[in-house]
Amino acid sequence: MSATPPTPPTSPTAAELTARTREFLAAHPPADTDRATFLRARFDAGLAWVHYPEGLGGLAASRTLQAVVDAELEAAGAPDNDPRRIGIGLGMAAPTILAYGTEEQKQRFLRPLWVGEEVWCQLFSEPGAGSDLAALGTRAVRDGDTWVVDGQKVWTSSAHTARWAILIARTDPDLPKHQGITYFLCDMTDPGVEVRPLRQITGEAEFNEVFLTGVRIPDSHRLGAVGQGWEVARTTLMNERVSIGGMRIPREGGMIAPVAAAWRARPELRTHALHDRLLTLWTEAEVARLAAERLRQQLAAGRPGPEGSGMKLTFARLNQEISGLEVELLAEEGLLYGDWTMRRPELVDFTGRDAGYRYLRAKGNSIEGGTSEVLLNIVAERVLGLPSEPRDDKDLPWKDLAR
Repeated sequence: MSATPPTPPTSPTAAELTARTREFLAAHPPADTDRATFLRARFDAGLAWVHYPEGLGGLAASRTLQAVVDAELEAAGAPDNDPRRIGIGLGMAAPTILAYGTEEQKQRFLRPLWVGEEVWCQLFSEPGAGSDLAALGTRAVRDGDTWVVDGQKVWTSSAHTARWAILIARTDPDLPKHQGITYFLCDMTDPGVEVRPLRQITGEAEFNEVFLTGVRIPDSHRLGAVGQGWEVARTTLMNERVSIGGMRIPREGGMIAPVAAAWRARPELRTHALHDRLLTLWTEAEVARLAAERLRQQLAAGRPGPEGSGMKLTFARLNQEISGLEVELLAEEGLLYGDWTMRRPELVDFTGRDAGYRYLRAKGNSIEGGTSEVLLNIVAERVLGLPSEPRDDKDLPWKDLAR
């Protein structure tokens, strides 16, 4: 007599999620519950990211149903987990840990990451690798049950506030550059980790250099197999581009918002030429917003694809063109820059402060999260299906590459 196969779990419906969320709110009234306690309880109830598995902050539901939960919580005045402060953890580290982590790693890291008790940064870019991330030279050498890491990373957002980092390092220099890379979870408080500020064109130091000298990482903090690092990193990168290019913003939100507001409030600044440019950019911003919404809906069906690279490209181009238009619209006033005080911000803020800040900060949008040149290659090869760019270093051992 054959055994009856187990019944697969059933995803909750929107109505069931609404009822579940209201029950949760009744048990944890936001006005009477400590913020951290509320967020931990929300994770444990499976209402953090509903598409994650049960026990890891979710209910194995459709990603699109997260909006149902969020609407109920927002209407009740519930606190959020400050996603602008922990965006790297939420958008890049979490989906990678979910895809490649061991059960122990998922249980250890996902809850404090989502609650915001542990901030994450990304130790990928290196000064000697430029846009060719796979050329990285940071080494990790195995010593028993630990790995000893030496190298330098650069342009690391939030390293000055991070407790943990996702890190890729070369573990076999005899293999071609896309092989012999391994992915680790690095404790930023470990001896040998040194963070130095990088002052930017805006005057603030949102980015950092990170020096790694004899940092010992236990093998239990390796993510994926030895030598699988490039594959794991690609999952992070695809999520990063969706996270940046596919941000949820309201209609006439983001960079176009202050320009449209100035246009309505300051009729003396208007010209026909500026009017035409504003209409064009307003329309493009709206198209980008709707395309980002469609991309998020596609994500509900699986892993992020190369389409996120196209959205990241659009995000960077539009931000730079719109912030340039704002400076022209405001004329001399737009050239003023309010404050050059050295700051170490905890939040990534593309649109804060004044027009001069927005114009200068937008310059970095075509570098962070993958340079526009690299993303154009990805779109050409993986979206449009054009022939690959000729590469003469693909099969050479990394140690033999010219540097």
